[in-house]
Amino acid sequence: MSDKILMGRYIQLESVIHQLDPRTKLMATFYFILIVFLADNLLAYGVLLGLILLAVFLSDIPIGFFLNGLKPMFWIIFFTVIFQVLFTQGGTVYFQLGPMMITSLGLMNGLYIFLRLFLIIMMSTILTLTTAPLELTDGIEHLMRPLTKLGFPSHEVALMLSIALRYVPTLLDEAQTIMNAQRARGVEFDEGSIMDRMKAIIPILVPLFISAFNRAEELATAMEARGYQGAEGRTKYRQLAYGKNDLFALTLLGIVTVLILFLRFY
Repeated sequence: MSDKILMGRYIQLESVIHQLDPRTKLMATFYFILIVFLADNLLAYGVLLGLILLAVFLSDIPIGFFLNGLKPMFWIIFFTVIFQVLFTQGGTVYFQLGPMMITSLGLMNGLYIFLRLFLIIMMSTILTLTTAPLELTDGIEHLMRPLTKLGFPSHEVALMLSIALRYVPTLLDEAQTIMNAQRARGVEFDEGSIMDRMKAIIPILVPLFISAFNRAEELATAMEARGYQGAEGRTKYRQLAYGKNDLFALTLLGIVTVLILFLRFY
């Protein structure tokens, strides 16, 4: 399962999306998440979906790779949509059982929730797959640099975020290794009731937490051994610079925003 989760992983290629400035990709991702919530009709969501498909095409990563990576998130999306469908009132009532009902408004809201989650996950995955961890760190630090005048530790926060994101796939790989070891001892994770499955997960959590703390201590020791003292006195080997493609990407986002606002209000 761990090799199917794409969040936090990086694929090294030479595509147009890979070569964009990390600040551009970060700003585009956060801005895209904001405009997703401005969409309130299928045509607007179609525009956003077209933008995502364009980004996937320009990344040179097969669309099937992204869709396989969405499979572990299926149940989260499914239950979110189901709750939206069953507990939204309004419109034509198709089915009702106590407080739960299926209405035309509930079905429409469920579809919108599904599209929003799908688009947000896809955009976030594009960001992590096409941006190296060091580039993410530099991009986040540069974007938060104005806050340093207020005493905000932008470098340290950027470092923590990048390390956390980087170790998501590592922890998932370790969890898979522990599960395989438990299966070799006769533990079954896919059989029995939901409570039985939850109880079977508990033996995984303890060694996983211990491994995570040990890895954190080793990382801290390695950083101290290399003389790491925070942002003070540090220089940058990699200098970030915007290019023509960055301007094009931000301009395209502006055009999409205008289209979304037009479709929403007119």
